[in-house]
Amino acid sequence: MEQADVIIIGSGIAALQLIGNLRRDVNVIILTKSEIKTGNSFLAQGGVAASVGAEDDPYDHYRDTLEAGRGINDHEAVIQLTKQAPSVIGDLLEAGCDFDRNYRGELRLGREGSHSCNRIVHGGGDQTGKWIINCLLQKIGPNVRVKEHEFVYQLLTDEQGSCYGVKSKHRGGTKKTYLAPHVVLATGGCGRVYDATSNAETVTGDGLALGYLAGAELVDMEFVQFHPTLLSINGDIKGLVSEAVRGEGAFLVDEEGMPVMKGVHPLEDLAPRHIVAQTIYNHIQQGREVFLDITCIDNFTRKFPTVTRLCEKHGIAVEEGKIPVAPGCHFLMGGIRTDDVGGTTVKGLYAIGEVACTGVHGANRLASNSLLEGLVYGKRLAQHINHHSKEVISFQAPRPMEENREVILPSMEEIQQSMMKRVGIIRNKNELILQQEWLDSFSLPENMDTLTIGQISRVFMVITSKLITTSALEREESRGGHFRQDFPLERSDWQHRHVRLHKNRKQGEIYESINAPAFT
Repeated sequence: MEQADVIIIGSGIAALQLIGNLRRDVNVIILTKSEIKTGNSFLAQGGVAASVGAEDDPYDHYRDTLEAGRGINDHEAVIQLTKQAPSVIGDLLEAGCDFDRNYRGELRLGREGSHSCNRIVHGGGDQTGKWIINCLLQKIGPNVRVKEHEFVYQLLTDEQGSCYGVKSKHRGGTKKTYLAPHVVLATGGCGRVYDATSNAETVTGDGLALGYLAGAELVDMEFVQFHPTLLSINGDIKGLVSEAVRGEGAFLVDEEGMPVMKGVHPLEDLAPRHIVAQTIYNHIQQGREVFLDITCIDNFTRKFPTVTRLCEKHGIAVEEGKIPVAPGCHFLMGGIRTDDVGGTTVKGLYAIGEVACTGVHGANRLASNSLLEGLVYGKRLAQHINHHSKEVISFQAPRPMEENREVILPSMEEIQQSMMKRVGIIRNKNELILQQEWLDSFSLPENMDTLTIGQISRVFMVITSKLITTSALEREESRGGHFRQDFPLERSDWQHRHVRLHKNRKQGEIYESINAPAFT
């Protein structure tokens, strides 16, 4: 058993930003299920949105964020995010993060979907996540213990419901317990519950399930963003083709070279992601192929080295000018409901990054606001903990759990394929009910101690899938990343309504509350 002031589960940009801003006398343990450089943050091709241009303004960034989120965002959270964005970029520059610059030495600002001007800061072209992670890793001090290949499978809570620690398993099977007055979920989203996704293999919804099982409230789980352009080879998804490619002028065409987005939306290829993804999906469903035409981009291989390597690895010659693409799961706008510093509804438990729902993204995330959110909230939470770091743990020995009966779980592939088919880009009541019934047919064990890491991972995937499916069935409208075939339009009566989910501690089942605003 080990003890610290802060336990952080996950090691992406939000987690590292938190660590870099904590006082050096705060003892920290990082637990990551794989390695620091294998998560979504390190792989992030997109940049950081910030109004640092001479003609830009945080209010314009705010308006673009609301438009992409279809107005269901928490307005105050959004304006505070966009106001703090320039200072976050300044902090990274001061820390030595050398972002891309133009020939005058000024930050080179790119443009992506739904942005009204150029405001995306990039590093190494399409290697922004890698550059920021490497920069933040340099700020880790001797007060931090990094423990890789530790799979956290339970949050420890006392009789009052407060969180005071975690239980984890090393990949060799050894069980460990870690205690701290501040436990932070920074585990990322849940892209791997779908079979077509841009997400790293480790992103299976662990943090969402952990928070739910500990009694935390989740919100907006129906809002799943499907990125329009993933490299698709004969229907198999191979990786992300950054939206920055379209920001540089690339455009979508069919197999005959006809523009796909012309006449669909005023912004055409830089329309909101859900509109572009749905348009491409409809083309593919009709048996047509869709390509990203990159012939207008000079020096493509220099500007987009990651995309170039991805294409070359799978036999696509970028010099021929066309990259085959299809949409896939990219980002979760919903998550564990938090306040303005990352506090959840469970005392002692915090959430930052994609696992959290702060209200800034609404129904669909504005491009390049994800890294920004992680940076802003990581810093905010650090400032909060710096003032409360030496709180005392109310330790209780975990109560013994009953032994599990035979555990019957679906395979990972079954979960992924069924979620894509029934709770994917286009949804309807009948398919959602089928998925809900299928997921409910599995009796999930309460005692994780005796399960393998693979089994626990599938338990978490089933729980997260149930949360998404339940929320998608409740919201009877289409808005942002949530499209219902049977309710194809936005409804004004849903403008200020959110699906809030939490575990009924007595009955162990999902409880829905849909009539109250989420962020109060």
